[in-house]
Amino acid sequence: MSSKTKIIVLHLKELIYTGIFVLLGILFLVLMIIMFLPSKDGGKPALSDNVVRYVPGKYTTSLQIGSNSVDVEVVVDDSCITSIRLVNLNEAITTMYPLMEPCLDTIADQICENQSLESITYPEENKYTSQLLIGAVAAALEKAALPAD
Repeated sequence: MSSKTKIIVLHLKELIYTGIFVLLGILFLVLMIIMFLPSKDGGKPALSDNVVRYVPGKYTTSLQIGSNSVDVEVVVDDSCITSIRLVNLNEAITTMYPLMEPCLDTIADQICENQSLESITYPEENKYTSQLLIGAVAAALEKAALPAD
């Protein structure tokens, strides 16, 4: 029997590089599997899902402030609240109630971010103004909601 001895030379640097690439490949495959497997949350729709909740459009609710009225306009898509603003705001109201616009801006940012009227925070000094505006937004969203089946 003739056996030829074969000598293999392995460089440590090449082994380390190969090991790192193999680990990165395995990590990549695991992450891809985790990302693309269906979620196990019981089919509960998340806020990011396109669930139809509103009839798209602009909805307004009037607020009577003193002898003047202001309209709160809520713009919705079929699945989310896109913007909230004050319309028909005259100079008398902005002069008499200077915190009305900043208060609504703060509330509108929170509502558009959370897509909910729950857990909205506002400063204690703007408590009543904030509650009034939240009530007006809630009334406009009731108009925008899909009718019950």
